[in-house]
Amino acid sequence: MAVRVLYQPNPEALHTIYRNLGVNYPETVLPSLINEIIKAVIAQFNASDLLTRRPEVSLRIAQQLQERAARFNIIISDVSITQMSFGKEYTNAVEAKQIAQQMAERAKFHVEQAIQEKRGAIVLAEGEAEAARLIGQAVRENPAFVELRKLEAAKAIAKRLGSDGKGMYYLDSDNLMSVSYTHLTLPTKRIV
Repeated sequence: MAVRVLYQPNPEALHTIYRNLGVNYPETVLPSLINEIIKAVIAQFNASDLLTRRPEVSLRIAQQLQERAARFNIIISDVSITQMSFGKEYTNAVEAKQIAQQMAERAKFHVEQAIQEKRGAIVLAEGEAEAARLIGQAVRENPAFVELRKLEAAKAIAKRLGSDGKGMYYLDSDNLMSVSYTHLTLPTKRIV
């Protein structure tokens, strides 16, 4: 972590600063003070909090630095974090966590999708079972229902033949007589 610190000597204590610390007072006091305070403040936060709560971290560093520098008659006017970087291990861990979260979301989506497909298959099967039951009931109650289905199938074939108008069609009479109650189409073979 790198910080920018704006400071000045306390004008009322210049003689004390120069007598006790010398002319190079900033190089004598501030580097060790800044490093010590940064380490102390950073220890109070985890790595993700350092990123998300950066203004608070900066404020704490500034407050503690102002208190400690005042003992040496140095006035701290501003402190700001200029750079914050983490080691490769932390970066790799963050990336791995993001990938794991994405994979978990993807798995959750696939589970939801499978549940919806299962529900759709159940509804379709129930619909087909109801249709078969209704056709069976119609055949029992009215034997003419089979004849009606044969006529509907013949009408569909005639319509297809009439709309296409090209080539010849061969209808297998054995299959024509055994019309399936659940299907409306008849097997046809086109001879060109």
